[in-house]
Amino acid sequence: MIDITKIKTYSIADRPSKVCIDSMGRAHEPGSSFAEFLRRLPGFLGAENLLEAAVRIARAHSGGKTVILGMGAHSIKVGLSPVIIDLIRRGVIKGVAMNGACVIHDFELALAGATSEDVDSAILDGSFGMARETGGTINRAISGGVSAGLGLGAAVGEMILREKLPNAGLSLLAACRSAGIPATVHVAVGTDIIHMHPEADGAAIGEGSLRDFRTLTGLVAGLKDGAYINLGSAVILPEVFLKAVTLARNLGHDVSNLTTVNMDFIQHYRPGVNVLKRPTLGSGKAFALTGHHEIMLPLLAASVIEALEGGIK
Repeated sequence: MIDITKIKTYSIADRPSKVCIDSMGRAHEPGSSFAEFLRRLPGFLGAENLLEAAVRIARAHSGGKTVILGMGAHSIKVGLSPVIIDLIRRGVIKGVAMNGACVIHDFELALAGATSEDVDSAILDGSFGMARETGGTINRAISGGVSAGLGLGAAVGEMILREKLPNAGLSLLAACRSAGIPATVHVAVGTDIIHMHPEADGAAIGEGSLRDFRTLTGLVAGLKDGAYINLGSAVILPEVFLKAVTLARNLGHDVSNLTTVNMDFIQHYRPGVNVLKRPTLGSGKAFALTGHHEIMLPLLAASVIEALEGGIK
């Protein structure tokens, strides 16, 4: 047996510690402001990352730098369009990159005030994705808009505004078009319900999405000291973003000192490497904010607004 009476000890006063009482959270006071709520958060891990990410995004905006939101469609389906539109109207977000499903849910909310069908029941009789307004109207908007020289996102956004759809005020595509900022759509052919409809024009879809990729790359080229947020896209947008960063750098643009944020239920491989790790190699900082979109994005958005108003630093 070993003799433990001879162990070496030291005073806790001489030991560096990761946790101290100065960083502990404080209980909520009824009636206090949201800024005060943020100031009462513990200074550790996710809470610390949330606040630092918000401050860096606010600092980028205040300094005239670019902030881009990349997103998957689930964020629309859980009611976050008004939160994103508010950031667009405040001028914080300078561009929105979407996957193809975002266009569908954005359009359906603008037209009908409802979206997201019950796939489990509709798949049984082949009716899944067969709403005629969705398939026909979006495909016609893409074909017409692309033939007029627009990208896919601008084509659908322009149609929503032109047709004065009943809930156009809740459309991200329309909000971007009205604000004069890019809404780019990045499509994998065959992944979206509109591709099943006879009006689908593969040439127009491909051309429009390629134009949007080049538009996004133009935005990314000006992303030095800016911020990129990936909200709920596990594959398409992380891959598109990495290629846009690569192309911009290949053309001689200084895309450095980025703040990148990945927000999702779990942290997937591609966002981890293509959004957080690789674009920030050598400079910048990455943040993984894990949780439900319908909670985490409003928290981040409100934190950015408070940071802009000086409520947190």
